[in-house]
Amino acid sequence: MEYGIETRCCHGVTEIVKEHSFGAVSVPIYQTATFAHRGIGESTGHDYTRVSNPTRDELEQTISSLEGALDTVACATGMAAISLVLELFDTGDHLICSEDLYGGSVRVFSAVGERRGLKFTYVNTADAALVEKNIGPDTKALYIETPSNPTMQITDIRAMKALADKYHLLLIVDNTFLSPYFQRPMELGAHIVLHSGTKFLAGHNDTLAGFVCTATEELKERIRYLYKTVGNCLSPFDSYLTLRGIKTLAVRMERQQENAMQIAEWLKKQDKIKQVYYIGLPDHPGYEVNKSQTDGFGSMISFTTDTEETARRILERVNLIVFAESLGGVESLITYPMLQTHSDVPVEVRERLGITECFLRLSVGIEKAEDLIADLRQALE
Repeated sequence: MEYGIETRCCHGVTEIVKEHSFGAVSVPIYQTATFAHRGIGESTGHDYTRVSNPTRDELEQTISSLEGALDTVACATGMAAISLVLELFDTGDHLICSEDLYGGSVRVFSAVGERRGLKFTYVNTADAALVEKNIGPDTKALYIETPSNPTMQITDIRAMKALADKYHLLLIVDNTFLSPYFQRPMELGAHIVLHSGTKFLAGHNDTLAGFVCTATEELKERIRYLYKTVGNCLSPFDSYLTLRGIKTLAVRMERQQENAMQIAEWLKKQDKIKQVYYIGLPDHPGYEVNKSQTDGFGSMISFTTDTEETARRILERVNLIVFAESLGGVESLITYPMLQTHSDVPVEVRERLGITECFLRLSVGIEKAEDLIADLRQALE
């Protein structure tokens, strides 16, 4: 029987539960580094936790089920997941990336990828013609975020898939902002899907995790080999915490989206707020494309204030909303991208994208929307 995504969030791959020791409903935490052999050449199916672990296996199979992936590996962080994918490429290989990209991704591409001889071009991937114009003989992959972090640009995944097929490229999609509950890029042709599992998947601001989902047998084998070789695996306890978070992914995402819509509409009416970036607003330039490839809008909002003073006053005066990095948890967080998440992006690029001293990013949680609005109102006054 094919279960809905809400059921799969709650129960995972349901037949696995029947295999839990003593009928445990929650996944047992196999907090062990190694596993005993029953004899020479015999294995229980697990030999060493760097390679595989029963707790992590269940998490990986759950993510594969949600994303529609052939396989998933769970990494220590989202950055570890991105670094693992970089190992697929060789000196001289070229990747075309969304110009509005998480600052940590830009940092690892520059500090690690370029030092290894990889080449990166950043373009507005919402413009398929511009992407195609930048494809060259050394181009090996398209790397996109949609919605992008933090200006919420939308890329047409189907258009990128068409280009990937035409030029024999890998299509890599960072799906952190919407999670598989709202967006499943593999259904649209992505070869690799990445997540910072720290965010919406785990959902409680209490653990770090990352995921690499693969769509083909060849990619599965390559990633699995690199995974055990590099050793950036997720621990059993963090695997448990992430699985526990995923159980409520559906209800959290729905509530957070509901709150975000109310807050975005309120922000648009404020004199001191000059622009609101939320993909659920019909006037967002990517609204129709996003609707065509997702089941929702998520809960990430960015906005621009009238002055730097207003932006700083909001950050210093919010009480309920927490001034902190990260996103996707049950608690609402507000971030100053130019100093926090995107400080490694060149100034001229940040300013061209609109990530200025007046630009703030809000991750909306599950609190009462009216309370969050009241907190923003008093911070603005």
